[in-house]
Amino acid sequence: MPPTAPPEAPLRAAPAAPQGEFKRSLSLLDATMLVVGSMIGSGIFIVSADIARTMNSPGGLIAVWVATMLITVAGALSYGELAAAMPRAGGQYVFLREGLGHLTGFLYGWTLFLVIQTGTIAAVAVAFAKFLGVFVPAVNDRLFLPMGKVPVPGGSIELGLSSQRVVGIVIIALLTYVNMRGLREAKWIQNIFTTAKTAALLGLVLLGLTIGRNHEAITSNFSHFWADLPSGSTPTPFLHIAFPALVLAFGAAMVGSLFSADAWNNVTFAAAEVNRPQRNLPLALALGTGGVTLLYLLANFAYLSVLKLSEIQNAPQDRVGTLALEHMFGPVGKFLMAGAILISTFGCINGLILAGARVYYAMARDGVFFARAGHISQKTHVPVWALAVQGVWTALLTLTGSYNQLLDYVIFAALVFYVLTMVALFRLRSKQPDLERPYRAFGYPVVPGLYMLSALTIAVILLFAKPNYSFAGLVIVLLGIPVYYLWRASQKRSSS
Repeated sequence: MPPTAPPEAPLRAAPAAPQGEFKRSLSLLDATMLVVGSMIGSGIFIVSADIARTMNSPGGLIAVWVATMLITVAGALSYGELAAAMPRAGGQYVFLREGLGHLTGFLYGWTLFLVIQTGTIAAVAVAFAKFLGVFVPAVNDRLFLPMGKVPVPGGSIELGLSSQRVVGIVIIALLTYVNMRGLREAKWIQNIFTTAKTAALLGLVLLGLTIGRNHEAITSNFSHFWADLPSGSTPTPFLHIAFPALVLAFGAAMVGSLFSADAWNNVTFAAAEVNRPQRNLPLALALGTGGVTLLYLLANFAYLSVLKLSEIQNAPQDRVGTLALEHMFGPVGKFLMAGAILISTFGCINGLILAGARVYYAMARDGVFFARAGHISQKTHVPVWALAVQGVWTALLTLTGSYNQLLDYVIFAALVFYVLTMVALFRLRSKQPDLERPYRAFGYPVVPGLYMLSALTIAVILLFAKPNYSFAGLVIVLLGIPVYYLWRASQKRSSS
């Protein structure tokens, strides 16, 4: 039986203009490459330094990555049911709209556009430019056109142009243009760069665990594996209550690892372009997340085999991967790692740009985003205007040049919607029991329930561990409520 209509009908019909349509031209390999390519950016080569400082032990570092692996794979196995049942453009937006109503779907799309997708693209673009600076020192973060400081929770952001930010904007513009030309061009870039960066990460793992092994580092790290974990209680910055320091540290440390493993859900955004989606979407999610998170875990064992914990904690500019290769190959290692990260971030940006625009397209078709974003080009069969709007806003975010702050805003907001999507999964089982489900969530209801509980727990911990950023992320989500009703009101006036 087809899904019943949501309780609140869209405001408008599809835009009345010459309209193309999506083509199902993504194979299982292409879809898996989109999962892998969207996940592997620069994070795995950087964030372990901050995690090591927060957890202060080799065992704590590994525990954070094990938890990230289990949570991510559990989420992907659960999302597979929704993706196979509703393989439409927009993915998670559609799941939330169908399961919890138009407002919840809009809040996700709104937050995705403002922070989650565009903020991630901007952060990775800045990371690309940072590592380009290894080869071209003129690419740096010195502002040649300052635009003033903007106060934000947790500090301030200095707006302006630097050569680093200009490079980030140019890369965003270039890959947006490539995606506008059609899915064929975009997917070839995705497949080529994803293959290259997966091979580079695998090479780092194999080298670190074999010829790069450092006996002194191994003895230091693995003979004191759980030493110096945070202990006791730490007062939280609000409510004047104390939480066990280890719990707070663990939650705060997972910001970096979850960010590095995020964006696996992007393949659902492009579900309307995947061949045999009922089979290929769940498989791509499982294969992609399982493979990437396993590589991430092994990469951290490689770091611990090459570097002492103190060296990981104090890696220059947190470039742990670079430091590991420098220990193995000397000064040339810095350039090898910088090249690998340039490849990695370039492919990651492409995948994020490709997928995100499909959500804004779906929102526009529902009448809650700019109408022109709901058009598909008859020539290229992609949502050109949705890509353009996304590109402009992402470029503006790149002017902030802030990697860490964008990361903190992104993760809390993303966790909120991961939890809500699991609520939608449970609700749709009850609301639409006869909906065709070619794939049913693995271990239902235990695995989806544990995933929902884990994501909710981490979100709550972040409210205590990083309240400024977490509440700012929550405020961004809630600001979408008046925007939604104002948008609906204006659309009703224009259609009357």
